[in-house]
Amino acid sequence: MVSALLIALFAGSDDASAGFRTQLERAGLANVRDHAPAVQVDLRYAGEDNFTGERLPGYCVAEPFLRVRAARALARAERRLNADGLGLRILDAYRPARASRAMVRWARSSGNEHLLNGWIAARSNHNRGAAVDATLVRTESGRALGMGTAYDAFSSRSATTAVGGKPLRNRLRLRRALEAEGFRNYRREWWHYDFPSELGAARRDIALGC
Repeated sequence: MVSALLIALFAGSDDASAGFRTQLERAGLANVRDHAPAVQVDLRYAGEDNFTGERLPGYCVAEPFLRVRAARALARAERRLNADGLGLRILDAYRPARASRAMVRWARSSGNEHLLNGWIAARSNHNRGAAVDATLVRTESGRALGMGTAYDAFSSRSATTAVGGKPLRNRLRLRRALEAEGFRNYRREWWHYDFPSELGAARRDIALGC
């Protein structure tokens, strides 16, 4: 009896997983891992290690989706970096619209309304699957390179060229790799890259595995 129950639960989980993947694929989004199997993934909003301290609505599995052309371009950038012993770690990709709205609610309820001026928005290119947040890692060790600030540091030092030394070189290396494949950096955030050719895509609110 117990075994039958466990089988049913796992089957339901598989059905749910297939369901959200099908919805995303029909919306023109692809799992980046299908194109870049070795890419590292650390979707911060799928856990508590983010500026809100909580998992955001719509993030129930840590799977990185992007518009198909953007996913392919990111895979090319990964291969370009691999030639130098480097790789990408994805910190955010497609973001359900409900998660962006939750960020705004957090800013207002926590007394951080000032972050709504250029840092946090209810509508994002992430909702289109046309933006990715990423950093660099060493492929041999898997360790992240120093970038001068933490991810989502709401600071002037987060601007791509606002630091010097190794952190600046690392930021510019990331920028070169991604811009060579058609991405465009948001200058206030070293980690954020839009894919301009997909900015006309509709914003979506398809939850990741929920």
